[in-house]
Parts: sequence; C-alpha cells; structure tokens
Amino acid sequence: MIYIVALTGGICSGKTTVSDRFKKIGINVIDTDVIGRKIIEKNKKISDSIKKKFGKKILNKDNSINRFLLRNCIFNEKKSRLWLENILHPEILKKSKKKIKLIQSTWCLWVVPLLFEKKIQKKANRILLIDTPIRIQIRRMIKRDKININEAKKIISYQVRRKKRISLSDDIILNKNKNIEKLSLYIHYLNNFYIYLSKQNNPKNMKKNNITKFY
Repeated sequence: MIYIVALTGGICSGKTTVSDRFKKIGINVIDTDVIGRKIIEKNKKISDSIKKKFGKKILNKDNSINRFLLRNCIFNEKKSRLWLENILHPEILKKSKKKIKLIQSTWCLWVVPLLFEKKIQKKANRILLIDTPIRIQIRRMIKRDKININEAKKIISYQVRRKKRISLSDDIILNKNKNIEKLSLYIHYLNNFYIYLSKQNNPKNMKKNNITKFY
C-alpha cells in the first residue's frame, strides 16, 4: 500500500518550489492543481458548466477558459468559488486515487492546496506544510498576480488560518527566503524519513510523536 504524504500550504507559500525539489530526486508527485487544470481543459461536461455559469468574461478568444480570469471571478464571489470547488473536487479526488494506485514506489507526494479547507487530511498518512508568513504571501501575490494589497488579503481570508494549518500538520518547512541549498537538505532528510515510515507495520501510530519543523 502506498504511503501518502499530503503537501499543503497557503497561497504563494512555495508548494510548487518544494514539490519540484522532490521530483528532482525521483519522488512521484501528484498535484491536484494540475489535475484540476486538465479537468477544466478536457472534461467537456464540467467546462461547459463553467462557461454557462460565468459566461464570456472568463473566456479566451478561442472560447477556452482563461484560468486567471476564472480565478479572479471566484475569489470575488464566495458562492461562485464554492460552486466551482464542489463540481471540481469530487473529480479531482477520483483522478488522484487512480494516479496513486499506479505508483510503484513506497511513498508519494500528494499536493493539495485545499487539504484542510475540504477536510480531506485523513486521506493522507502524513501532512507536510509549507508555511510562510502572511506578509510574504501578500508580497508574492501582488508581484505574481498583479493585484493590490486588499485583493491579496481577501484571497488569504478565504483560506484556513495559518495557526490552524500549523496545528494540523506533521512536518513543517518555513519558507520565507530562497535558500535552495538548505531546502535541498530538508528534502533529502524528509525523503529518507518518509521511506522509513512507509516501511513500518503501522506508520500512522508514529504521527503524534514525530513533529518535524525546519526553520
């Protein structure tokens, strides 16, 4: 049975940076954002529902869905955001399960930004949190998405609070600078640790007594 490590964190916390480092050392990574993107692009039933719901304001010239415009739309309207999550997430979970079953290695990294928001943390054996101070998240969002500070704060307000994420996680990497050398050391340590846990008879029993923090 595959040992599943769920990687999560707030917006612009550095989840992709960390998951890419795991990929580089040969770890199987299943990213729910990537799965969701493919569903929107290739699942006609879902894409047609999205187009019908939001109209031309989220479409490119070729009638395909512009994910950036869609994201702006849902973050400004809570009901619309929940509507989209409710049609996407069951399909994302289904696709994730299929991909996990195909993995041959002892453990895999399952990247789930909305792990706690959707209350699906129990589907993983262990939770790795990429933690970032809110001020840094805001700065990164403003730079990446070309939005103002109020819009950035609003987006963060929709996610689980930072303290709660920390309290619910097993392993925590504080990502507030670009020290790639140090990050690589963390990644190698965690890989060895997860290989060890995956070989235990009942690895879930180790969860409460092994909280790993990298600062």
